[in-house]
Amino acid sequence: MEIRRASSKDVNDLTSLMEQLGYPTSVEQMRVRFKHIEETPNHYTLVAEYDGKVVGMIGFHTGVLYNSDGIYARVIAFVVDSHYRNKGIGRLLLCDAERYAKDLGADGIGLNSGNRAERENAHQFYKNMGYSAKSTGFVKKLFEEK
Repeated sequence: MEIRRASSKDVNDLTSLMEQLGYPTSVEQMRVRFKHIEETPNHYTLVAEYDGKVVGMIGFHTGVLYNSDGIYARVIAFVVDSHYRNKGIGRLLLCDAERYAKDLGADGIGLNSGNRAERENAHQFYKNMGYSAKSTGFVKKLFEEK
């Protein structure tokens, strides 16, 4: 098992993982998205590779807050291939992201996870990893879907 920075050669695997996370995505869409992510400062994507196959990913960014000093990190995408779950891969990815964020100067890390029944195992995983449920997220579309 190797955890490494993602590259453009991982776009097909990232596409598949986004679909498993519940976000249908074409390879071309992911290619464009990943290019923007790579070009955006303070955005990082790590992948878990097992026997030459990408089996998980975590994406996060760092920034500053209005309500406290220091730098924070926020996980914005995190998924392990359904065929490789419950093997410790998610733990490795999350620990590496935390370590990476800490090396970047972050003193905290957060994430959002949907309030759906199928996410209950993920919520328990986050609690087991030392995360606390602290807020409810809200979203609003600013443009109509095309």
